[in-house]
Amino acid sequence: MPKTPLIVCITGMPGAGKTTVAEGLRSVGFQIISMGDVVREEAKRQGLPLDDVSLGKLMLKLRKDLGLGAIAHLIARKIQHSSDFVAIDGLRSMHEVDVLRQHGTVKVLAVHAPKEARLRFLKSRNRSDAPSSQDEFDTRDKRELDVGIGEAISFSDSVITNDGTIKDLQKRALEVVSRWKREVERSS
Repeated sequence: MPKTPLIVCITGMPGAGKTTVAEGLRSVGFQIISMGDVVREEAKRQGLPLDDVSLGKLMLKLRKDLGLGAIAHLIARKIQHSSDFVAIDGLRSMHEVDVLRQHGTVKVLAVHAPKEARLRFLKSRNRSDAPSSQDEFDTRDKRELDVGIGEAISFSDSVITNDGTIKDLQKRALEVVSRWKREVERSS
């Protein structure tokens, strides 16, 4: 077992398959912490609606008030009480990586999917923050790019493509993450 947790940060544009990858990692013993859930929990605490516009504004406000790594600071407490293997679903910036490195060995896994597929995935999951139009989808993508997700994707340790089945995507992720687990266990 590693001395510090292996923290696999899953990044990608909305609807790319991050949560699907996280669920695959849960099946092999990873604790899953969703950055989006942390924002939704904060919205509930503040009595805000759980729609895309409100959640987006809250995310930006938290980053303005608490710094660009704000969401990572909010989940750090959960990592301290976690297993040796943690997957963060929804990394959005390298500032968050910097915060998480204080709590373990961090690897960033980017998930890519074509734009049309991402919109279809987002609509099919029936969440309150799903885009109802192409304009809403484009606005959400722009907001994510503005907070640094493009940089997180470009600096990732590995990229996998979501262009097949769920099983294919999870298999690709597990191959990459298994290699990282072995590296961390050897260095401990």
